[in-house]
Amino acid sequence: MRERYLYHVASLCIQRAVARRVNRLTYVSLVALFGLTGCAGDKSILDPAGQAARDVVLIWWIMLTFATVVFIGVIALWLYAFKRKHHERTPQQERKIARRWIVGGGILLPVFSVSALLIFGVPTGKRMLPLPLSEPPDVIEVIGHQWWWEVRYPGAEGGEVVTSNQLIMPAGEPVDFHVTSADVIHAFWVPRLGGKIDMLPGRVNVIRLEADEPGIFGAQCAEFCGAQHAHMNLYVEAVEREEYEAWLADRQEERLAELAIANENFAQARETFASTCAACHSVAGLSSSSIGPDLSDVGARHNLGAGVLPMEEGAIHYWLENHQTLKPSNKMPPHDYMDTATLESLGAWLETLTP
Repeated sequence: MRERYLYHVASLCIQRAVARRVNRLTYVSLVALFGLTGCAGDKSILDPAGQAARDVVLIWWIMLTFATVVFIGVIALWLYAFKRKHHERTPQQERKIARRWIVGGGILLPVFSVSALLIFGVPTGKRMLPLPLSEPPDVIEVIGHQWWWEVRYPGAEGGEVVTSNQLIMPAGEPVDFHVTSADVIHAFWVPRLGGKIDMLPGRVNVIRLEADEPGIFGAQCAEFCGAQHAHMNLYVEAVEREEYEAWLADRQEERLAELAIANENFAQARETFASTCAACHSVAGLSSSSIGPDLSDVGARHNLGAGVLPMEEGAIHYWLENHQTLKPSNKMPPHDYMDTATLESLGAWLETLTP
């Protein structure tokens, strides 16, 4: 909410400034305020929620400060070169001055800059490596698809838990994320928790992240992966260990299978799913396909289409009717052959899949 508030305040101020024809300095300041609205929110690296993210922000501020000093220095030298009086120099003097600039600006400055960056950057990167710990951390597997996320919990007590487009993790302890891709190159990035890592087909990369306390964090595919790259968001939430264990227990296959057939009023909707949707989607106890997102707990998710629609009553029906308009080129075919009543019933049943 904070970034939205800043956004509206900045917009209003700029409109008033233009209307009143204020001076340029005021206008530039207001435009800068407008730009600062991007410095907050669930995807802001400037609002870290974990040690790795704080390290990244520290490096960012150091680089920004150093770049600012260098920029001001270059501008100052540029202005000085224009204003100073011209003096005749011998070729030997010119060569001497040139050598000073080459050694100072071309060798010493880059060596100093890169060395300082490595001094701060290497320890930060090391802390995100999956180095051995006294107690092995939880492992969460994340698989990128065009354009959705598959999330697996192989170490869950009672058996592996699978979900889609949402990631629940324990707070206050490190978690190893094993990431890969099912098709093209993606990138796993939770800005408030740490750096990003590429998701490559046929390869598993590992990054260790930790959330200081419970909270909700936005995640985004950070590698261009096709037409709907911008609509590949991941809901990430850190919860207390007890809540995390309960969340996993609620999503054991046996419980989800009971949930899927619990309501007799949706027998026809289940038949529709089995005959049309089961070829691509999995619902525990009914189907096991992994071509599309697993829908076993879809009613409990916070959004649809990897962040396209908020989950609310009637949202799944709306998505089924308009998904190619809401997220063009996604791999699910249109449902033009189904009447509205059938889609409404199917959507209503899927919304009941809430552990």
